Amino acid sequence: MQAQVAIRGRGTARAVFGSCVRVLCGLLLLAAASACTPIIRDHGFAPTDAELATLEIGKDTRDVVTQKVGRPSAEGLLDDSGWFYVQSRWQQVGPRAPEEVDRQVVVVSFNTGGTVSNVERFTLEDGQVITLSRRVTESNIQGVTVVGQLLGNIGRLRADQLVQ
Repeated sequence: MQAQVAIRGRGTARAVFGSCVRVLCGLLLLAAASACTPIIRDHGFAPTDAELATLEIGKDTRDVVTQKVGRPSAEGLLDDSGWFYVQSRWQQVGPRAPEEVDRQVVVVSFNTGGTVSNVERFTLEDGQVITLSRRVTESNIQGVTVVGQLLGNIGRLRADQLVQ
Protein backbone atom coordinates (compact mmCIF):
# COMPACT_ATOMS: atom_id res chain seq x y z
CA MET A 1 0.00 0.00 0.00
CA GLN A 2 2.80 2.43 0.83
CA ALA A 3 4.47 1.74 -2.53
CA GLN A 4 1.27 2.72 -4.36
CA VAL A 5 1.00 6.02 -2.45
CA ALA A 6 4.61 6.89 -3.28
CA ILE A 7 4.05 6.22 -6.95
CA ARG A 8 0.91 8.34 -6.97
CA GLY A 9 2.82 11.18 -5.27
CA ARG A 10 5.50 11.14 -7.95
CA GLY A 11 2.89 11.10 -10.69
CA THR A 12 1.13 14.11 -9.18
CA ALA A 13 4.40 16.01 -8.91
CA ARG A 14 5.21 15.17 -12.51
CA ALA A 15 1.77 16.31 -13.62
CA VAL A 16 2.14 19.62 -11.76
CA PHE A 17 5.67 20.10 -13.14
CA GLY A 18 4.46 19.28 -16.66
CA SER A 19 1.58 21.75 -16.45
CA CYS A 20 3.94 24.46 -15.13
CA VAL A 21 6.28 23.83 -18.06
CA ARG A 22 3.36 24.07 -20.50
CA VAL A 23 2.19 27.34 -18.94
CA LEU A 24 5.71 28.80 -19.08
CA CYS A 25 6.09 27.73 -22.72
CA GLY A 26 2.75 29.32 -23.53
CA LEU A 27 3.81 32.58 -21.83
CA LEU A 28 7.10 32.58 -23.73
CA LEU A 29 5.27 32.07 -27.04
CA LEU A 30 2.85 34.86 -26.15
CA ALA A 31 5.75 37.20 -25.28
CA ALA A 32 7.54 36.33 -28.54
CA ALA A 33 4.38 36.95 -30.56
CA SER A 34 3.74 40.31 -28.87
CA ALA A 35 7.35 41.40 -29.58
CA CYS A 36 6.61 41.01 -33.29
CA THR A 37 3.54 43.26 -33.17
CA PRO A 38 4.23 46.38 -35.27
CA ILE A 39 4.34 49.75 -33.54
CA ILE A 40 2.78 52.48 -35.71
CA ARG A 41 3.67 56.18 -35.27
CA ASP A 42 2.10 59.08 -37.15
CA HIS A 43 3.89 62.41 -37.64
CA GLY A 44 2.67 65.66 -39.16
CA PHE A 45 -0.60 66.65 -40.77
CA ALA A 46 -1.97 66.59 -44.31
CA PRO A 47 -5.51 67.72 -45.15
CA THR A 48 -7.96 65.15 -46.51
CA ASP A 49 -9.28 65.22 -50.07
CA ALA A 50 -12.63 66.46 -48.73
CA GLU A 51 -10.92 69.43 -47.04
CA LEU A 52 -8.92 70.21 -50.18
CA ALA A 53 -12.11 70.10 -52.28
CA THR A 54 -13.36 73.17 -50.39
CA LEU A 55 -10.46 75.28 -51.72
CA GLU A 56 -11.27 77.41 -54.76
CA ILE A 57 -8.39 77.95 -57.18
CA GLY A 58 -7.98 81.58 -58.20
CA LYS A 59 -10.26 82.83 -55.42
CA ASP A 60 -9.07 81.68 -51.97
CA THR A 61 -6.21 83.53 -50.25
CA ARG A 62 -3.73 82.37 -47.62
CA ASP A 63 -6.09 83.49 -44.83
CA VAL A 64 -8.97 81.47 -46.30
CA VAL A 65 -6.72 78.41 -46.71
CA THR A 66 -5.70 78.77 -43.05
CA GLN A 67 -9.37 78.80 -42.02
CA LYS A 68 -10.35 75.85 -44.22
CA VAL A 69 -7.42 73.44 -43.78
CA GLY A 70 -5.07 74.98 -41.19
CA ARG A 71 -1.49 76.24 -41.18
CA PRO A 72 1.15 74.27 -43.11
CA SER A 73 4.10 72.29 -41.81
CA ALA A 74 6.44 74.34 -44.03
CA GLU A 75 6.33 77.30 -46.39
CA GLY A 76 8.29 78.19 -49.49
CA LEU A 77 11.44 79.87 -48.21
CA LEU A 78 12.62 82.04 -51.06
CA ASP A 79 9.49 83.42 -52.66
CA ASP A 80 6.72 82.06 -50.36
CA SER A 81 4.97 80.61 -53.42
CA GLY A 82 3.65 77.51 -51.69
CA TRP A 83 2.59 75.83 -48.49
CA PHE A 84 3.60 72.25 -47.73
CA TYR A 85 1.60 69.89 -45.52
CA VAL A 86 3.60 66.74 -44.68
CA GLN A 87 2.30 63.61 -42.94
CA SER A 88 4.27 60.38 -42.40
CA ARG A 89 3.47 56.97 -40.95
CA TRP A 90 6.33 54.89 -39.52
CA GLN A 91 6.24 51.21 -38.56
CA GLN A 92 8.65 49.42 -36.27
CA VAL A 93 8.62 45.65 -35.75
CA GLY A 94 10.68 44.23 -32.91
CA PRO A 95 14.28 45.41 -32.72
CA ARG A 96 14.46 46.45 -36.37
CA ALA A 97 14.84 50.10 -37.37
CA PRO A 98 11.63 52.08 -38.05
CA GLU A 99 10.48 52.08 -41.67
CA GLU A 100 8.39 54.74 -43.36
CA VAL A 101 5.32 53.01 -44.79
CA ASP A 102 3.25 56.02 -45.89
CA ARG A 103 3.90 59.67 -46.71
CA GLN A 104 1.50 62.34 -47.89
CA VAL A 105 2.75 65.74 -49.07
CA VAL A 106 0.13 68.30 -50.03
CA VAL A 107 1.35 71.41 -51.86
CA VAL A 108 -0.89 74.47 -52.06
CA SER A 109 0.69 76.90 -54.55
CA PHE A 110 -0.05 80.64 -54.61
CA ASN A 111 0.34 83.11 -57.46
CA THR A 112 1.94 86.55 -57.08
CA GLY A 113 -1.42 88.01 -56.01
CA GLY A 114 -1.56 85.62 -53.05
CA THR A 115 -4.44 83.45 -54.27
CA VAL A 116 -4.41 79.67 -54.68
CA SER A 117 -3.06 78.66 -58.10
CA ASN A 118 -2.75 74.87 -57.67
CA VAL A 119 -3.27 72.05 -55.16
CA GLU A 120 -1.24 68.83 -55.49
CA ARG A 121 -0.84 65.65 -53.43
CA PHE A 122 2.28 63.50 -53.53
CA THR A 123 2.74 60.10 -51.89
CA LEU A 124 5.69 57.97 -50.87
CA GLU A 125 5.65 56.32 -54.31
CA ASP A 126 6.13 59.74 -55.98
CA GLY A 127 9.27 60.49 -53.96
CA GLN A 128 12.82 60.17 -55.18
CA VAL A 129 15.93 59.37 -53.19
CA ILE A 130 18.30 62.33 -53.05
CA THR A 131 21.93 61.64 -52.30
CA LEU A 132 23.50 64.20 -50.04
CA SER A 133 26.93 65.54 -50.88
CA ARG A 134 29.49 64.78 -48.21
CA ARG A 135 32.08 67.20 -49.53
CA VAL A 136 33.79 69.39 -46.95
CA THR A 137 35.31 72.73 -47.81
CA GLU A 138 38.91 72.68 -46.72
CA SER A 139 40.51 75.67 -45.12
CA ASN A 140 42.87 77.63 -47.34
CA ILE A 141 44.77 78.93 -44.32
CA GLN A 142 47.65 76.62 -43.54
CA GLY A 143 49.62 76.95 -40.32
CA VAL A 144 48.12 80.28 -39.18
CA THR A 145 46.57 80.41 -35.74
CA VAL A 146 43.62 82.55 -34.66
CA VAL A 147 45.95 84.94 -32.85
CA GLY A 148 48.14 85.17 -35.94
CA GLN A 149 45.11 86.03 -38.06
CA LEU A 150 44.04 88.77 -35.65
CA LEU A 151 47.51 90.30 -35.45
CA GLY A 152 47.88 90.06 -39.23
CA ASN A 153 44.80 92.26 -39.69
CA ILE A 154 46.27 95.10 -37.59
CA GLY A 155 48.64 96.17 -40.34
CA ARG A 156 45.84 96.22 -42.92
CA LEU A 157 43.75 98.85 -41.15
CA ARG A 158 43.99 102.48 -42.20
CA ALA A 159 43.04 105.49 -40.06
CA ASP A 160 40.22 106.54 -42.45
CA GLN A 161 38.58 103.10 -42.04
CA LEU A 162 38.47 103.52 -38.27
CA VAL A 163 36.81 106.97 -38.52
CA GLN A 164 34.04 105.84 -40.81
